[in-house]
Parts: sequence; C-alpha cells; structure tokens
Amino acid sequence: MNRHSERFSPLTYVIFTIVLVAVMLLCICVGSVPIPLSHTLTAMVNTLRGLEVPAGVSKNIILYVRLPRVINVALVGAALSLCGAAMQGLLRNPLADGSTLGVSSGASLGAVLALALEITVPGTTYGGTMIMAMTFAFLSLVMILSLAYVLDRSLSTNSIILIGVIFSMFASSVINLIISFAEDHIKSVTFWTMGSLSGTNFGHSRILAIAVLLCGSIILRYARELNAFAVGEDNARHIGVNVKRVKLIVLITVSVLIGVCASISGTISFVGLVMPHMARMMIGPNHKRLLPVSMFSGAIFLLLADLVARTLLSPIELSIGVVTSLVGAAAFIAIFYRTRKAR
Repeated sequence: MNRHSERFSPLTYVIFTIVLVAVMLLCICVGSVPIPLSHTLTAMVNTLRGLEVPAGVSKNIILYVRLPRVINVALVGAALSLCGAAMQGLLRNPLADGSTLGVSSGASLGAVLALALEITVPGTTYGGTMIMAMTFAFLSLVMILSLAYVLDRSLSTNSIILIGVIFSMFASSVINLIISFAEDHIKSVTFWTMGSLSGTNFGHSRILAIAVLLCGSIILRYARELNAFAVGEDNARHIGVNVKRVKLIVLITVSVLIGVCASISGTISFVGLVMPHMARMMIGPNHKRLLPVSMFSGAIFLLLADLVARTLLSPIELSIGVVTSLVGAAAFIAIFYRTRKAR
C-alpha cells in the first residue's frame, strides 16, 4: 500500500486528463474520412465562441457525428469501469463487474423487445429502444433485490450474486428466443446486443453526463466504506459501517448507471471487469484513488476500442463489444497469470 502511495500524486489526474483529451482528439480526427487536427480544433473553438466555421472544414462530421459519439463512448467507458471497481470492492470478488446483478441483461431484454416489435414512443427523441431498456433495467433491479431479500433478509453477497446469475441466464434465454422469431430485425438486434454507439447524439450525451455525475458522486462518496469491505463485512460492521445500507445504496446506484449505459450503448463486456484491475495495478487498492482512476482508464480504453471498431475494416464497422471482448479477454488472462505468479 505504501509503495502505491509513494507512486501516486495529484499530478496523476493531470496526466490522465491530458491522455484522455489527446485520445478524444485522435478519435475525432481518424476515420473513414481523415480530418486534420487543425480543422477539428478550429471547428470546436469557433463554435464555442459563436464564430463562423471556415469553408473547407468538415463541420457536420466533426460536430454532429464524431464529437457526440466520442463524448458518449468516453462517458460509457468511465461509467462501466467505475461500476466494475465498485462491485469488485463491495462484493470482494475480482470477477464481479457492473453486470453481475443482471440489470444489464434486463436492459438488453427490453431493448431487444423494442427492436423486434418495432415499439416506438411518440413525442420522444430517443425512441422506444432506450425507453424500454431503461424500464426493464429498473424492473430487473426491483425483481432481483426483492428475491434476494426474500431468500436472505441480510442481503448477503452470495444471495445477490446467485439471483443475478439466474436472472441473467433467464434474460439471455428470452433474448435468444426473440431473435429466433425476429428474422426481419435479426441484424439490428444482434448488432445492438454486441454493443455500439453508432448514431448517438448530444441528447444521449446529456443523459449519460447526468447519470455519471449523479451516480458517480454517490459511489465516490462511499469510497471509505468500500475500503472497509475489503477486510470483510463483519469487520466493516465492527468499525461502524452500516453494511446493509451501504450495500443497498451502492447496488442501486450501480444498477441505475448500468441501466442507462446499456439503454444507449447496448451490451459492452469486459470494460468493467478488466479496467479496475489495471487501475489497481497502477495506483493500489485504495478506492478514493481507484474509483476516479478507473473512470479515466475505462474511458480511454473504450475510446481506443471504438476507434479500432470503426477503422479496422473500414468502411465496415465492427461492434465495439467484439473489440472489447477480444482485447479484454487477453488482458484479463495476462492479469490473472501475473496475479497468480505474484502469489
């Protein structure tokens, strides 16, 4: 712990911020239509200052296609990684992430139903897919916590994980059943279930930013309690932590944030599982530092994954979940091997 403390300084946040901004600019400039960095900066600065964007600058591509997508990718990556770090600390399980509760599976089920049945919500900007996904995410959370409470009124970790796994398997089975009958929409449904932020706009950015700000603030507020959970729930209780209350608040907060992300981006795996481990290797297990660094690392990782998904087989675009799964699986094996070797 001391070794990590000596290595950490406030300058770390500055470095991560610079790297994040640099990667965001890279993702805006690189694509099927390459855009010079000077054009990108000119378009953004002039728009902020209310000035006319010079002719020859691809204003529409920069401001209305790539910029909102890059912002949304960064926010989703930060949120998924934050949720993963919080769940790993809360459940004391290195294999836990934001989807452990099964809420993301519920959101996926709602979105797949909306796509397959062509459900739309009149008067809304974001359509039936997002509304259905968020609704099913909330209903999934209520169902999972209710069942866990009925089985064990103390809301033990094992009960929550068990119910979450069972619900995820059930939701996956229903999704596969829907896909088998939705032949006309199988491409869009399959693409969404593998994760994608293609076509997202600033409206989605506002929703994600509000969710990350509110839910992230709550999770960061309980960083000290998450440190106490590392020594076991009984020991945390003995030093004054209200274990049941903290567990319930963190679980609900993580579920809400995961539900919002899944309703916009679809299912993106491995970000919340791998990136907290990477952050922990860099700055140690103290959640006061681990949580914000996990957000930075998750945002950077997902931005690079989205860049690969857009450009690797251009003009064909891969699902971002395919890239995160390939890279994340290899990274997790490497982390697991290193951890076992260190023991």
